[in-house]
Amino acid sequence: MVLVPDADGGATTVRTDPAGVPVESPRRHSDVVAAVRDIELTEHPRWVWTSTAAVYPALMRAGVRVRRCQDLALTQAILSMRDGVPAPPPDEPVDERPGLFETTPTTDPAQVVADFAEQRKTIGDDARLDLLVAAESAGALAAAEMSFDGLPFSSRTHRAFLEAALGPRPAGYDLPQRIQDVTVEIGAAFGRRINPASHVEVVDAFRREGIELASTRKHLLREVDHPAVPLLLRHRDLSKLFSTNGWQWLDSWVRDDRFRPVYVPGGVVSGRWASRGGGALQIPKPLRSSVIADPGHTFVIADAGQLEPRILAAMSGDARMVAAAGADDLYAPVAAETFDGDRGKAKVAILGVLYGATAGEARSLLTLLRTRFPVAVEYVERAARAGERGEVVHSWLGRACPPPSPDFWSHGDARSRGRFTRNFVVQATASEWALCVLADLRRRLADDPDSELVFFQHDEVMVHTRDPESATRHVLGAVEVATRLLFGETRVRFPMDVAVRDCYAETSDEA
Repeated sequence: MVLVPDADGGATTVRTDPAGVPVESPRRHSDVVAAVRDIELTEHPRWVWTSTAAVYPALMRAGVRVRRCQDLALTQAILSMRDGVPAPPPDEPVDERPGLFETTPTTDPAQVVADFAEQRKTIGDDARLDLLVAAESAGALAAAEMSFDGLPFSSRTHRAFLEAALGPRPAGYDLPQRIQDVTVEIGAAFGRRINPASHVEVVDAFRREGIELASTRKHLLREVDHPAVPLLLRHRDLSKLFSTNGWQWLDSWVRDDRFRPVYVPGGVVSGRWASRGGGALQIPKPLRSSVIADPGHTFVIADAGQLEPRILAAMSGDARMVAAAGADDLYAPVAAETFDGDRGKAKVAILGVLYGATAGEARSLLTLLRTRFPVAVEYVERAARAGERGEVVHSWLGRACPPPSPDFWSHGDARSRGRFTRNFVVQATASEWALCVLADLRRRLADDPDSELVFFQHDEVMVHTRDPESATRHVLGAVEVATRLLFGETRVRFPMDVAVRDCYAETSDEA
């Protein structure tokens, strides 16, 4: 069902067949919310619209949720990249903070129908590509819903944390008291007041002490024996907290004790998500102590361990690696069979295969691994060689990597591109697996009034629930479905590390 909202609060719907060919005349509705609510309730169609980010938030604000869609913008981005033409940036995800200006773009329904039909023609009978498009679109629905619903977050706890770390909230453009104090201490350590945020002043201060620094990067500072070093590192940590997750961040992104970031599905070339504002995909450990479940609820937090090596085993079909990936710990059997039980060496070797490490110990370990798992190693090395030749490689479901830049052919770094394509085929497929998990989990939770999906990050999902046992079953069931969708009846296992906690932070995080 094609849906094209208009600027007057109405919409046009066009019913089509699976190929995108209209089977009925366009129908005009004076109220888009009522139309979608009624049709969704009776039919549960696959809605076709220009962009989930542009269309769906207004429906959610009116209390309407849909089960399925095809996001034409995200689909076109996938198809364009397969043609070697990176698509323009998709529509900006709607920012759910109140008071921001919104507009509804006007689109010709006939053009939307034509675009949909063209996309279906391009996909054709490619079942894998069709699955990728469905998963990408389902992910867009989940992203919009998580932005709208938000992640439980205690403003009171975070304010207490900020005051403990930085002191009282400063007025205007003043710096917090703790940052001012450590600035004074740094000046005392050097015998003269400096601006710790100035690279030039810090380097000059050390030079006066007879210490030459190439830069003020953390790893270089830690090599210097000087009383100012721990103070400079503390100043850096406090300044980052204040600027990145301080009171202004809290005012902007937390409302009604819910953190409401903006997720950007497909924001990375591998298919991984990005975020715009709020740092949704980079919740640092100190903030996790403020992610607290509502009364009567808890969090079910699940992440996939050793995901990319298991993906490689399933993709390559290497019999020995598949057997190893049938264990809870993939590295253990590899270590026992190839590295005299040294699990650390097994991990270094396998990750070296994925990321193209060829120096130092990784080089000799890779030689051993190539002997043991020749099919798996050849799978990624073939992708690396293709990249070095300037070719495009594809994920399991058909996502294409970007083509090389025009200057690659004159003075490009072939080895660097080979490392990129080596990892792309695995990382992009891991993203597809995670998207399929997310899509099926979202479907299951739609029928569970006790649970809601509140967070997704690469290979981790979080469910806010009154019934953690049921939520855990949903997560594990979604993993089974995703694995079967991508790889059939494979022997590769994708075990999930599942934790049930009232707070996102680990006990060790809180210490």
